[in-house]
Amino acid sequence: MKHRVIDLFAGVGGLSYGFAHDNDFEIVIANEYDPIIAKAYSLNHPSVDMIVGDIRNIQEKSLLDKIGNRKIDLIVGGPPCQSYSTLGKRLMDDRANLFFEYRRILKIVNPKAFIYENVSGLLSMDGGNLFPIIKQEFSKLGYIVKFKLLNAVEYGVPQYRERVILVGATMQNDFEYPEPTHGSGLFVLPEVAISDALGDLPKLKSGESSIEYSNEPLNDFQCFVRDSNLLTEHEAPTNNPHLIKIMEALPDGGTKRDLPIDLRPRSGYGNTYAKMWWNKPSPTITRNFATPSSSRCIHPRDSRALSTREGARLQSFPDSYLFYGSRSMKHLEIGNAVPPLLSIALTKQIKKIL
Repeated sequence: MKHRVIDLFAGVGGLSYGFAHDNDFEIVIANEYDPIIAKAYSLNHPSVDMIVGDIRNIQEKSLLDKIGNRKIDLIVGGPPCQSYSTLGKRLMDDRANLFFEYRRILKIVNPKAFIYENVSGLLSMDGGNLFPIIKQEFSKLGYIVKFKLLNAVEYGVPQYRERVILVGATMQNDFEYPEPTHGSGLFVLPEVAISDALGDLPKLKSGESSIEYSNEPLNDFQCFVRDSNLLTEHEAPTNNPHLIKIMEALPDGGTKRDLPIDLRPRSGYGNTYAKMWWNKPSPTITRNFATPSSSRCIHPRDSRALSTREGARLQSFPDSYLFYGSRSMKHLEIGNAVPPLLSIALTKQIKKIL
């Protein structure tokens, strides 16, 4: 008997990935507010019953009708993180309170366990007062709750990306968080660097594209993501000549302070117009990963903006994974996702308590 799963705030399906690729699980229902992102999810998970629209509009009767006589064992998901992000305004707005809707669905469905994911800023939101409230609300439903801050880079993702992972269970909560597989410890592998993640992709200049790989997979990460014979979404954005000069003048890991005065941008924060490090993991990927004026995201080898496929690689999405909509919408889908390799690690651990 498979463990049945519902994915709330599903996005493009990064958190679903591990469960969808484990024969002991079946994702039966997902919910996503944005119809374009919901379409992207369904392209990759066509068997899942997708509820498109605001979670606040999901009525108890219609949800129970969809579930039927099937028992749901697990609910996963994380509400929009913009309200909690340390890069945002951090307002206690409607989005900040969407955890109540997650709780409402939990109460209706009453699964054995749940996984609630969000950005690290959740811990300090509202002066540190919000997170205890969230834990308390879940505990009121009879769940034994535990949480930990995990960094995706420790699970083979070529990116520093901290996320709060809160796990609740109705039985004795024996859930154990996955041990790091990558890092500096004695029994783990080295962190996956950008060069490890992107080294088999052909060099591009601004505005160029390619549908062919430059070489065979060279490491375990490339073997994982190379599940397609055709390279897609590898097109470098077209930038103006002045920005191209700026990107080409930057050294590996350089910032605008390393630029000649005549090229140095006068606006932006310290990590804008900055180049990543070729032999280190990427900084946290956001929806603006192809916008050099927004964050440190300039390709360290090719001195250009990242392609869509490169952003997906840095999130550990396999090359066959599909995104939908305009380029900016695809980047939103990628930047907001849970890295699939982190999802796989969580899937293995939650299975042990189910």
